[in-house]
Amino acid sequence: MSATLPPLAVLAGVRTPFAKAFGSLANVPADQLGKVAVEGVLTRANLRPTDVGEVVFGNVAGPPEASNVGRVIALRSGIPNDRIAHTVNRNCASGIESVVSAWQILNEGRTDLIVAGGTESMSNVPLLWNRKARDFLMDFKKAGFAGKLSLFLRRFRPSLLKPVVALELGLSDPTCGLNMGQTAEILAKEFGISRAEQDQFAVMSHQRTVSAWKRGYFADEVVPVPAELTKGEAVSLDTGPRPGQSLEALAKLKPIFDRKNGSVTAGNSCPITDGAAAVVLMPADKLAGREPLGYIRDYAIAGCDPRRMGLGPVFAIHKLLRKTGMKLADFDLIEINEAFAVQVLACKRAMASEEFARRELNDNQAVGDLDLEKVNANGGAIALGHPVGTSGTRLIITLLRALRDRGLKRGIASLCVGGGQGAAVWLETQ
Repeated sequence: MSATLPPLAVLAGVRTPFAKAFGSLANVPADQLGKVAVEGVLTRANLRPTDVGEVVFGNVAGPPEASNVGRVIALRSGIPNDRIAHTVNRNCASGIESVVSAWQILNEGRTDLIVAGGTESMSNVPLLWNRKARDFLMDFKKAGFAGKLSLFLRRFRPSLLKPVVALELGLSDPTCGLNMGQTAEILAKEFGISRAEQDQFAVMSHQRTVSAWKRGYFADEVVPVPAELTKGEAVSLDTGPRPGQSLEALAKLKPIFDRKNGSVTAGNSCPITDGAAAVVLMPADKLAGREPLGYIRDYAIAGCDPRRMGLGPVFAIHKLLRKTGMKLADFDLIEINEAFAVQVLACKRAMASEEFARRELNDNQAVGDLDLEKVNANGGAIALGHPVGTSGTRLIITLLRALRDRGLKRGIASLCVGGGQGAAVWLETQ
């Protein structure tokens, strides 16, 4: 089958450093992180803000001070007022959704050049008041002095001071009642994946990421966040990768989602993270001599059981392969977001299983062998982190750069999505 849309050129792509939440980027809100990424990618592409036709950004937390954060990012980046911008949210795939949305806009002919990306400041996801506390505070605000005293004596309880952690709410699925870690534990049990396998995968993620930083691989991908934004020191490196990460250290960590029988720990899961990424996109037939980072050929988005949301890449990659007539073996490298080590390992087993294909995919053939030598060649989210609205864009940038670095042509970027979805994108360097 032919591609849904004509090829899309990725002219350039950059990201900020990824920092563990409540750490070195905690003082930088999502719109400012996005501004750093947009300014960085325009510089990389040798473009001016006035060259941008539209801006589309993915974001999940929805900062209350910048509800259409894409528009705020555009204006803060100096893009003219008459260039429209909007924000998209497909949970963990928001950074891919922004690219897909931009692709559709370009195909419509609304403009010829778009900056798309994702941003997330998980440090700044707010604390919420419960309903009783909200009602009390609203009545207290409206009352006079005597009324305030009466309200305090009659209705104040210490429990009103206990906030609702919005970050915890956001990392839970309202339809199945499970948080993301609990869905990972389901996959561990369903596919018989041991704690040792998960920890080994986590060590590999750190080793590959640290190695990539040491050889200077990420130098052209990451733009620093200046000190005036952090209110401390400039941040130019990812803070998650651990040079000395070991199986022995990981083995000491206790399971956090199923404390009695579980195997998913903080060490074999991605950390909660702040960061932003941006790409410059234009139709491939309008490059006019420009040399792009690469091309997007096609994409697929699929749904699955929210209780097994970590299998989203299996469903999305299968859908993409069926749509395009390609085989998994046709792709040189693959990026799968490492929400959890067990999640990637479960995808590997599901993709190799004919029984899974028949039962879940209505196909007589297995999806294929997910060779871990081809997966996340420069490490992944267990080391780098997963700023949820950003990771989809980061995967596209990282994969195109990895293909070019190795002189390879074709790859798939994919990730699971909270709520039971998966996204997959076919990328090429030629």
